[in-house]
Amino acid sequence: MIFIYGAGYVGYSLALLLAQKNHVVICDTDPAKVKKINSCESPIETEPEFEGLISSCVHPIIASTDFSEYIDKATLVVIAVPTDFNTSTQYFDTSIVELCIQQTISNTNNVPIFIKSTVPVGFTNSMLALYSSDQIFFSPEFLREGKSIFDHINPSRIIIGGSKNDSSTIFSNYLLDIAEKNDVPLIYTSSSEAEAIKLFSNTYLAMRVAFFNELDSYADIFSLSSKEIIKGVCADPRIGEGYNNPSFGYGGYCLPKDTKQLLANYKLVPQNIIQAIVESNTTRKDHIANQIIKQNPKVVGIYRLVMKKNSQNFRVSSIQGIMKRLKAKGIEVILFEPLLQEPEFFNSKVVDDFDEFVKNSNIIVANRMNNDLTPYQDKVYTKDLFGID
Repeated sequence: MIFIYGAGYVGYSLALLLAQKNHVVICDTDPAKVKKINSCESPIETEPEFEGLISSCVHPIIASTDFSEYIDKATLVVIAVPTDFNTSTQYFDTSIVELCIQQTISNTNNVPIFIKSTVPVGFTNSMLALYSSDQIFFSPEFLREGKSIFDHINPSRIIIGGSKNDSSTIFSNYLLDIAEKNDVPLIYTSSSEAEAIKLFSNTYLAMRVAFFNELDSYADIFSLSSKEIIKGVCADPRIGEGYNNPSFGYGGYCLPKDTKQLLANYKLVPQNIIQAIVESNTTRKDHIANQIIKQNPKVVGIYRLVMKKNSQNFRVSSIQGIMKRLKAKGIEVILFEPLLQEPEFFNSKVVDDFDEFVKNSNIIVANRMNNDLTPYQDKVYTKDLFGID
């Protein structure tokens, strides 16, 4: 039986794929998610492919809020729980991952543990040493929200940090099967190298976001067309078109925390670029807020908190930084966000009725455009040039 900690989009999408041929139990602290999974419903609405896979599982996925019900029967454990960045310690909070490892080792007979949660470089080695184990591995995920099944099945590469001799385990065989079917590299490294691959990959993507945002800021100041400049720059195949649509800054589950963690890992290493990538997000939000403030609005309407289309995630979304800056200048901010049930969000009024929201807003600020906003383009302030995330 495969036991998975965490029913987020990483853990649940992996559970669905592994359950096509295996018994899978998933543990999560959210009772609502557990109830949905046990009712053969997807706990995540933004992944339409989940519904089709549920009916094809060899056995229905079992979900529980209590790890002790099933952990002793596990032959393989996967950890896919959150590791938020702690601003006080300037380091990832790995306490939940550590608890999962401790619970597993205390209740099983040296079963393989695969960590999918993003952790600092050196974390897995420290766990191996703490528990005198050779069965803890780090295998990073590179999934996009809304496309996790596609990205699981069609990965750009598969990384296994740990001993290559582990290839006999179910999880390694599952990854090997994907690699062979899709002709993608299966890369074995040390666990620390695998951890670094994850952090450097996401920091590079953040750097691209920051680069094109700063290009857009330059075009703003000198009244140039960002769109034409970006099209010309990205026509060079060495540069390409990925992550080139300007925004209010990078946000979401991974990029903000991963860039800060990588910077923390550079404590004893000379660097300039990594620090600049982290700081660039603040600079971009300052610029966007200043551009809005120059228009002297009395009421600014924020259209959606989510970081991109078809998302339910507004954790660390860049638009929240814009809100704080506007409110600090005494500008009233109202919000249209269907995902919110509360009447206020950080002391800003949540307006349920879209027409009322439009009517009461002098300027509508949208990180990403939507067809709903098309009739009101004269009111909309956005940096979305290409209609993509």
